[in-house]
Amino acid sequence: MHDIRRFAGQLHGRGFDPRSIARRLSAWRSFFRYLARDHGHGDNPCVGIRAPKAAKRLPHALSPDETSRLLDTHAEGALGIRDKAMFELFYSSGLRLSELTGLGPADVNHADGTVRVTGKGSKTRIVPVGRQALEALGAWLTAREAIPRLDAEALFVNRLGGRLTPRSVQQRLKASALRQGLATNVHPHVLRHSFASHVLQSSGDLRAVQEMLGHASISSTQVYTHLDFQHLSKVYDAAHPRARRKA
Repeated sequence: MHDIRRFAGQLHGRGFDPRSIARRLSAWRSFFRYLARDHGHGDNPCVGIRAPKAAKRLPHALSPDETSRLLDTHAEGALGIRDKAMFELFYSSGLRLSELTGLGPADVNHADGTVRVTGKGSKTRIVPVGRQALEALGAWLTAREAIPRLDAEALFVNRLGGRLTPRSVQQRLKASALRQGLATNVHPHVLRHSFASHVLQSSGDLRAVQEMLGHASISSTQVYTHLDFQHLSKVYDAAHPRARRKA
């Protein structure tokens, strides 16, 4: 067992990915299991040995220029107007996919520039919405009225009036990114991660980003700290690339 553990440590020291080490340990474990079953070999020396913990991979964040390429497009037709509003809101407020598809028209407060979001564990939070996202939402709410058999409880609906599904949002976003020449696989969480990265880079306020994302904890070592909404609004207005008012 000590030899196996030492060899696994040597692989890690040589820069092997923890997943590669885990696959090797799995192969060795199976081999010694075979020896014990068919050839009378003693205990399996790999039992209880774990590979080094793999670092958590964060999704790729778009650069501000890439984000502008994705969002600064001319919306054509009702569905194009809807898509622009969805993508602007994703990036403006860092929403999860399920949070966006669960929104209703009454959740958007245009006067205050906020949106009421129901997140994980049915927890509700209020987050700021930037000027460009509010403008896109206003255009969509006007176009939305022409959709037949409209689901009045759904903010984002399909061409038949039913609530838009998460899968449909993913497909529309990916297709839009490809049309704009973005090579990376752009999915809703990329926009959420881009929101967090850009605001954090501009403000350095980790706790404010934590609050806006609806995280109970931003890391395993940081406890949740409540910030009042007035402070969040100041951080958001000062830091978010698409929240700044025109001069």
